[in-house]
Amino acid sequence: MREDVRIGRRSVLKAVPAAAVLAAASEGILARPAAAASTFPQPVVRCPAPGAQGVILDQTLDVRFTATPVPGYGTVTTRTYNGTIPGPTLRVRGGDTLWLAQINGLPPNPPEPSSPSRHGGHNRPHRPNSFNLHTHGLHVSPSGNADNILREFPPRTAEQAAAGAAEPRYLTTVEIPRDHPAGTYWYHPHAHGATAEQIAGGMAGVVIVEGDVDEVPQIKAAADLVVCVNELRVKDGKVPAFTSSEALAAVPPTYTVNGAVNPTLALRPGEVQRWRLVAATAFTTLSLQVTGKERTLTMHQIAMDGVTFPAPVATEAVTLAVGNRADVLVRGGEPGTYELRAKGVPVPLMTIEVAGTAVRPPMALPSSLPQGRPFLDEKDIANPAGDRTVVFHVDPGVFAKPFPNAYRILGSHPTPAADPAGDLTRDPAYGLFDPEYVNHTLELGTVERWTLRTDDSLPVMHHPFHLHTNHVLVTHRNGVRLDPPVWQDTVDLAGGKPGDTVTLLVRYENFTGRTVLHCHQLQHEDLGMMQLIDYVQPQRPPGRGGRVGGTGKTAGTGVRTRIPG
Repeated sequence: MREDVRIGRRSVLKAVPAAAVLAAASEGILARPAAAASTFPQPVVRCPAPGAQGVILDQTLDVRFTATPVPGYGTVTTRTYNGTIPGPTLRVRGGDTLWLAQINGLPPNPPEPSSPSRHGGHNRPHRPNSFNLHTHGLHVSPSGNADNILREFPPRTAEQAAAGAAEPRYLTTVEIPRDHPAGTYWYHPHAHGATAEQIAGGMAGVVIVEGDVDEVPQIKAAADLVVCVNELRVKDGKVPAFTSSEALAAVPPTYTVNGAVNPTLALRPGEVQRWRLVAATAFTTLSLQVTGKERTLTMHQIAMDGVTFPAPVATEAVTLAVGNRADVLVRGGEPGTYELRAKGVPVPLMTIEVAGTAVRPPMALPSSLPQGRPFLDEKDIANPAGDRTVVFHVDPGVFAKPFPNAYRILGSHPTPAADPAGDLTRDPAYGLFDPEYVNHTLELGTVERWTLRTDDSLPVMHHPFHLHTNHVLVTHRNGVRLDPPVWQDTVDLAGGKPGDTVTLLVRYENFTGRTVLHCHQLQHEDLGMMQLIDYVQPQRPPGRGGRVGGTGKTAGTGVRTRIPG
């Protein structure tokens, strides 16, 4: 929905306690330097003043087309946050508030058809210069001015721009719960119909929630480095407009790490570094390894999607679907040149030079960690007979070109067909996102089991499942129980014969409001592979048995927010 009020700083100050305003003063915002001994690029870091807690991190995210230098590639003209790829890293602690004023300095949106069809018109790329903000993975409110992706932040109209009207500002206020898990998260735009094109241009940034895991002595001693992988789809120095199903997908990807093509990271033998791996991609799953000519470097994974493991897991490969994050500890081994590589990507993402004076004795690795979330138990499922299912399904040739395919979410709660008695494979509405239809009503305090699968026959076709607001606990993959299970906010499903199947548990906690689940292959999301969900207060005490949420028509979408000023 369009955000119909442009929010000024003055109007918001009226609602903020004086102590918080003082803590939010711009001179209290610091930029943390990158590791002093390395030329490895790091995004600019913004955080509250040292020692402050429960305060506002007051930042402006300026969004406009910029000519952005990409070392190793050249200059790219693209939409950015504050002129960089990625945008600034935001570091907070539990109890803090993100107060993000966003300027839309993009050109006016192009004209739209005067009367788009009710079914499918909104599931085509549209309004490419509107955006909003999603704090991906944070367990925060999806309503009002918070992590509300049903808002829209449009640019000036052509008439307003010609009249010299000021560029609009929009406010996102995200209150971080005091007990929020420490870990690595990220932010990106999420306006339906514009997401893929914007993220393919590098519009993304990292959020770090500091906490207990950072105080583990072996982790505290390690250099803390963001490794943000962007997948740019650039042609002739620009991101093509998403005007056909192949407009973005057919452009060869250019992968950057912290805004540079194949940057070099220095690592001493015996030194341990913490890498916060972020897949800020739009299309591609990354299976990552650190390889040399004759050897590899082991990655000791300590977290997935912002949730700390009970203990490090030594692995030779870490797989990140679109939107996933993984924190790993890497210790320098034999001197030499290594590369961070992704399976199927012909070029290295970054180079690691293990050289210099060895650390003696080698830096230690932790044996245990403060677990980020307790596991759920299947005995707490509210209604064992009422499992929810999500099936990612594509029907080719349903619509006229340039977007002929129907990207559907089927299963237990699909969007109804326009013609229930007709051929559902040709239906223009069945299983496609409808902003006026709630697919899932989810009661707070309830534990439910979901089964996810894809019926795509091609193994290269991935459909990452992302549920907003609440993490999910993956218990089974392809029928095999995981021991231990893994908390994630984005779960990859690869096609095949058969395609992947995943079972998960989820408890809906703390926050009510409407938001979405969707395929995080963002071209699919823009074309309709998304469902509306509504978190509601329980209608009965949570526990075993009883009714679970259903579906139904709504009178509108999201929360329309007005702040007087």
